[in-house]
Amino acid sequence: MDFSITADQRLMQESLARTLETAAPLDRVRAFAADREPIARDVWSALADFGLPGVVVPVEYGGLGLGLLDAALAAEVLGRAVAPSPFLGSVAASVALVRGGSGEQQARWLPKIASGEVVVGLAISEAVAGARDGMGVTASGGKLSGGALFVTDALAADLFLVADTAGGLHLVAGDAAGLSRSDVTSIDLTRRLGELAFDGVAAEPLAAHALDAVRDAAWTLLAADTLGAAEVMIEKAVAYAKERRQFGRVIGSFQAVKHLCAEMAAELEPSRSLVWYAAYAFDDAPAEAGLTAAHAKAHTSEIGRFIARTATEVHGGMGITDLLGLHYWFKRIGLNRQLLGGPERVRRIAARMQGLAA
Repeated sequence: MDFSITADQRLMQESLARTLETAAPLDRVRAFAADREPIARDVWSALADFGLPGVVVPVEYGGLGLGLLDAALAAEVLGRAVAPSPFLGSVAASVALVRGGSGEQQARWLPKIASGEVVVGLAISEAVAGARDGMGVTASGGKLSGGALFVTDALAADLFLVADTAGGLHLVAGDAAGLSRSDVTSIDLTRRLGELAFDGVAAEPLAAHALDAVRDAAWTLLAADTLGAAEVMIEKAVAYAKERRQFGRVIGSFQAVKHLCAEMAAELEPSRSLVWYAAYAFDDAPAEAGLTAAHAKAHTSEIGRFIARTATEVHGGMGITDLLGLHYWFKRIGLNRQLLGGPERVRRIAARMQGLAA
């Protein structure tokens, strides 16, 4: 039995990588980070032409009709390129609508999401990772009040997927009355986060059970993004070790450096099967989806941090320079670790799923 991905899936990854080489080279990423653009419209347009926003949208609504595994494989490539894109929100909203939307909501929103016309912001952090300092959204009479932090693409989104603290899930139009947004600066300048304030904002409710599916999909995509970013950091560390000379020898010839590179590769490889299986389980083994997504998110968060630190150490002083650009992958991994819950929080949720914690 072959447990690897299919030839078509590998071809999709290769084609997406070529698209990003043109649309989002490192110089474009640098410009996006420096200019603080709300969204990289040119990059998103190229990804929309590729069909990426509609990867999990059913074919009848203009999407590709693929599964979360395909979305995770795409997220892996986006992480490799540290590409600025609102991909996470698009997939999350598609999952929410497919799993918990009415026929009218699906017909109205899914075609626009699939085409890339609508940019979706994801505002579920308080419901998943826990509300702090009075933050969180409450729902009453079809209206939302309160606030949400760490909202993806908050300044550019045309539509928001919002979770309230009671576990309800809602769609909110970006131009809804009573909704205000502000920028939040994180360590990762390849993606935009923001804060939303709700003052009696009208919302479209989705089925409450859809929140778990959105959470599992988002955890899996963040883990896949970390997987891709960590792969690149290892590749860059190995390439640097083959070129940098010290004491008349390339540093890769020193046993200590060899061990660092080998340990990074050995730590990362099991994460690949964990992430792929979590994405597979989402569609094909739903009873395991929540737990495998939690394990994938928590484990890759820990391994990603180790690889980010070790790969930087292999580069020595060059590792922290803007000229090299290694910090874009380093910080991408750092944000993935904390977004929608750090590994400690995610493991507590996994323990509750198994009845091991209250």
